[in-house]
Amino acid sequence: MATPWLIHFFQRHAGDDPGRSVPAIDFFDTLSPKLVAEVQAVLDAVADAPPPSFSGGGKWEAMHGNMSGLFEVRVRGDGKNHRVFCVLERDAADLGGSSIVVIDGLSKPKRSAAKPKDYRRALAMRAEWERRRTVLG
Repeated sequence: MATPWLIHFFQRHAGDDPGRSVPAIDFFDTLSPKLVAEVQAVLDAVADAPPPSFSGGGKWEAMHGNMSGLFEVRVRGDGKNHRVFCVLERDAADLGGSSIVVIDGLSKPKRSAAKPKDYRRALAMRAEWERRRTVLG
């Protein structure tokens, strides 16, 4: 049996955000507890599989194009589609081993594309993660 991956939440660095916000947690605060539980269940399932073996079933998908390198958890509820963006870090000694790092999230109306500014924010948070490698805790 494969070793489960760890789950970490990206926390902004004080040099970039004096409040050291955690974008994904801030996003979770906009969701109902039921939706947060569903996102967490998907993250747990992916971590337990672990990611290279996990078949997404529409709830975990690799992104493409300029979003390549990010993965997304996909859930629906409250009349919207919700996306939580993650990166995979294999054998990351600074994280205690292979890890899913939860970066950011967005909500959008069903059957509509995300706003470019939302994708730009997710990409900016990923770039900050790559520069700083700071996580909650």
